[in-house]
Amino acid sequence: MRLLIAAVGRVKNGPERELAERYLDRLQKAGRGIGLTDVEFVEIKDSRAQDLGRRLMEEAIAFANVIPDGAITVVLDSQGENLDSGSIAGEIRAWRDSGRQAVAFAIGGADGLGPEVKRRADFALSFGAATWPHQFVRIMLLEQLYRAATILSGHPYHRA
Repeated sequence: MRLLIAAVGRVKNGPERELAERYLDRLQKAGRGIGLTDVEFVEIKDSRAQDLGRRLMEEAIAFANVIPDGAITVVLDSQGENLDSGSIAGEIRAWRDSGRQAVAFAIGGADGLGPEVKRRADFALSFGAATWPHQFVRIMLLEQLYRAATILSGHPYHRA
């Protein structure tokens, strides 16, 4: 199964990018052993439209262009389900075992995700009610996906 993480905006060079790249590398390596054939991270250019609705619609179109047909779409949203790490691993296992070819995670920019992206989602995941910078959400998602891969492979990284 392929994992795609699509996020609005670009993380500048520095500690946030380095940490995200570290967890992406770990996830790619750990994922091979549990049937994750490819893990890809795509940065979507943030819209420069002045109108919020237009900005969110342009970003929704960009998401639609990168999310593979038939992929399970997971949006990161404060109104989503707040799962523990074991439950995230369980969802990954279920999606993998269902024979789905891809899971795509969508992370909005400063304005969040537009209603069209949320409406098309199969699942909404939350990292709590607090507002997080989208750069941190990327790192937190990558770490949790890596943690899920280690849980599924029996690696001792996760200690609950």
